[in-house]
Amino acid sequence: MPPLTAPPDGPPSVAASGDTEMGAFSRRDALKMLAAQITLALGACSKPDEEILPYVRMPERLIPGEPLRFATTLPLGGYGRGVVGISIDGRPIKVEGNPLHPASLGSTDVFAEAAIFGLYDPGRSRTVLQQGSIASWEMFLQALLPQIEHHRAHGGDGLRLLTGRVSSPTLLRQIDLVLKQYPGARWHSYEPIGDEIERAGTVLAFGRPLLPLPRLEQARAILCLDADPLGPGPGQVQYARAWIGGRKPFHGPTPSRLYVVEAAPTPTGAKADQRLMLHPGSIHNAAIAVANALGAGLPVPDLSAVASRFIDAAVQDLLTHRERALVLAGRTLPPETHALVHWINAELGAKVDFIEPIDTLPGTPEPLQVLTQDLDQGRVRTLVVIGANPAYDAPADLGLQEMLTKVPFSVHCGPYADETAGVCRWHIPESHPLESWSDLRAIDGTASFVQPLIRPLYATRTAHELLASLLGRSEARSYELVRETWAATGVADFEAWWRQALHDGVLAGSAAKAVAPAKPPLPAIVPATVPDRLTIVLRPDDCLWDGRFASNAWLQECPKPLTKQVWGNALALGPADAEKLGLVTGDVVRIEAGARRVTGPVLVEPGHAPGVASLTLGYGRRQAGRIGTSVGTNAYALRTSRTPWLVEGVQLTKNGDRQEILNTQNYVRLQGEAQDLYPVILQADLAQGGGIGQGAGAQSSLYPPWPYAGYAWGMVIDAAACIGCNACVVACQAENNVPVVGPEEIAQGRDMHWLRVDVYDHGTPERPKPGFQPVPCMHCELAPCEPVCPVAASVHDSEGLNAQVYNRCVGTRFCEANCPYKVRRFNFFAYADGQEYGNLGAESIKAQRNPDVTVRTRGVMEKCTYCVQRISRARQAAETHNRSIAEGEVVTACQAACPTRAITFGNLNDRESGARAAKSDPRHYTLLGNLGTRPRTTYLADVKNPNPAIDGDAT
Repeated sequence: MPPLTAPPDGPPSVAASGDTEMGAFSRRDALKMLAAQITLALGACSKPDEEILPYVRMPERLIPGEPLRFATTLPLGGYGRGVVGISIDGRPIKVEGNPLHPASLGSTDVFAEAAIFGLYDPGRSRTVLQQGSIASWEMFLQALLPQIEHHRAHGGDGLRLLTGRVSSPTLLRQIDLVLKQYPGARWHSYEPIGDEIERAGTVLAFGRPLLPLPRLEQARAILCLDADPLGPGPGQVQYARAWIGGRKPFHGPTPSRLYVVEAAPTPTGAKADQRLMLHPGSIHNAAIAVANALGAGLPVPDLSAVASRFIDAAVQDLLTHRERALVLAGRTLPPETHALVHWINAELGAKVDFIEPIDTLPGTPEPLQVLTQDLDQGRVRTLVVIGANPAYDAPADLGLQEMLTKVPFSVHCGPYADETAGVCRWHIPESHPLESWSDLRAIDGTASFVQPLIRPLYATRTAHELLASLLGRSEARSYELVRETWAATGVADFEAWWRQALHDGVLAGSAAKAVAPAKPPLPAIVPATVPDRLTIVLRPDDCLWDGRFASNAWLQECPKPLTKQVWGNALALGPADAEKLGLVTGDVVRIEAGARRVTGPVLVEPGHAPGVASLTLGYGRRQAGRIGTSVGTNAYALRTSRTPWLVEGVQLTKNGDRQEILNTQNYVRLQGEAQDLYPVILQADLAQGGGIGQGAGAQSSLYPPWPYAGYAWGMVIDAAACIGCNACVVACQAENNVPVVGPEEIAQGRDMHWLRVDVYDHGTPERPKPGFQPVPCMHCELAPCEPVCPVAASVHDSEGLNAQVYNRCVGTRFCEANCPYKVRRFNFFAYADGQEYGNLGAESIKAQRNPDVTVRTRGVMEKCTYCVQRISRARQAAETHNRSIAEGEVVTACQAACPTRAITFGNLNDRESGARAAKSDPRHYTLLGNLGTRPRTTYLADVKNPNPAIDGDAT
């Protein structure tokens, strides 16, 4: 175990995140840090000081190397998602979903899977900084004391708090105490990917802000108006599970039908049964057309004939399924459209619950624009920024970065020394969620605890401890602050309740109570006019979210679901607009919108509406360490507070440069016989007993037969359920120590992921119809890779696994050349052992690695192993009790992560095996089955449920 860099309350460390100048330090400072390193070497990988409870029963005696599981919660956009952290010898190495938590349901997303890398990220901030120079917590408290005394004497006048979304009951309680102790203080909240538009729509519809919670599992006809419920976000797992629950069984008479009207491609659009491309202004008009079909009597909007036919057919389907129909509106639509959609849902009797916002106090918080006015007028003396980075992600028209430098006393608390830390007087390094105590609520209000799996690696603090210092309790720890919050609820036998809540990872019955608002009135709304000039739709990034994960190398190298781009973003344009503007993929253009301008490369991507481009947030960081700095284009530089999701009146100008778009897969359009690679079956055909009729039939072979009398492991992947989210890809990376190679190696085609999610388009360039197909190693029974290996490094075992013996491999790559599925990866360099990319050779990274999986060095071939280490653990447990491995006892990392449960793994010789049952499904097919390789990994075909009333030109 490598020594960690600083004790929880010890001296500061030299290293800090990002490229922030640390300032010169004296010989005395250096000696202090040497002492700190020696101290930490003795306490490395310790458990937290406070008691934490395992998710399963703690063994009577801790056995070295045996994993322990602890329930905790990870934040995204301020909301919590319950996870189970896996720790070995005091080191957290993996997270998986908590099946008891409604926001995870036992699954994860890419952000949860990558949180384990964030814990050990060498770019994390490690010590308190004062204007870029190393300081200490005690020095900060000494500087804070005069500010506290001044604000107490003046009733808090000039004190401002700026946070992201806060759902933590403890943090809300502390903010409330601050506002009461300092009556003149103000709390401001800003979330770059917020829901202000949605809440404004509920104010128009119901007279108060509410949070809608649609029940996708109960809907049989769903119309998404630029909404992306299957895309990234705090509710992705919950919504994806609900959506697939409404789709299955595919053989039944009434699987749900998904209509999507969108301006730019999204994962939800990729899974649509019927998809229509429209400009956001026309989507607003489509909502009016839907309302008029329900009797609204609004002014008739201008829609094309194709759009009108689409909307008419969708409305008839919605009416056919009254009380089981649902309409959703997206971020690009104005509040008036959201209010209209609430009226439509009320007319349809849609299943939508409403709850009070869980992230506010009475009368608070105030928006970022109010803080900007106060800063501009010099009314702010002390500014405390917690969990926010407005110097980077605030709308460009506010000019907030320059204003922050003028605050007399400013404090930034965050995990990285980012852009906002660079303009604040003080920076307090924030503890990672896996090393701190807190509490969070999910999007439905369910509360759960954040409990640490390890002591803080560096001299970090939590937001709770910072706010406690404002309240005069600088010695208070997060553990006692969280307990104070819940002890005040009057729970009987608090200690027993506390232990049970920590064990379960969720507080039973804590979800917000649904409210029953009055029927919304029909809003005053008029059709929109579509502008002539180009409009850019801004999107959350599928891998970096809002940019807070820019320093996470796993996420930088995670392919985007549809474009497969890595290490950057690009301005995506439809083929027709690109041709009209004379642009091709890789052209660098200057993007101008009024006085705002950025430069970036172009990516030609089918699926964009005419006159629409798209750009994801989260890139173009100025201070994101060696991993994230200067990667991609900063979309925030184009953003305004008036229309945060649309940039209108855009002018594109080529500057003559070219930039390669890095991706891990070329765009594949299927035609003719190639459609066997990704077959699609209509639900109507399936309901009538039709099927693929393709399997891995017996073929003559020179391979000797093998009986597989014991276990016969196999996997079935349901393409109809896969949403392309890549949670399985990052889960595999975390479980199997898959290294990051960096953009230069990606440019050479040398990505290392053991699992990829291919995108196949069975439509046309004008009307794409993409589908997702995860591709791990096929584990062929007649594997072409095995006979060509000169040293028998690629071998077959008695249970059907195609094993790779690393210490035999000499790197001939014959097996890779002979593999028709191209699922093998070769270490051209020692990516994890001496030739790491960027700062990934740091000692802290080694602490993350799974000790059950070999760390491969240069010149070795590697690939998916069906998580053989998990099979081995299950076998050892079964043999200890003299029994066989039970169904469901072995769950691969990719299977555990999948939000829709698209992956099934098990023993094909077990009659109760889910994998065996799936192979008898009429949708079952074998990838490249005509080659006779007899893969153990097979698939279920994608299923579409199109509306016969819509012709092909409208999809």
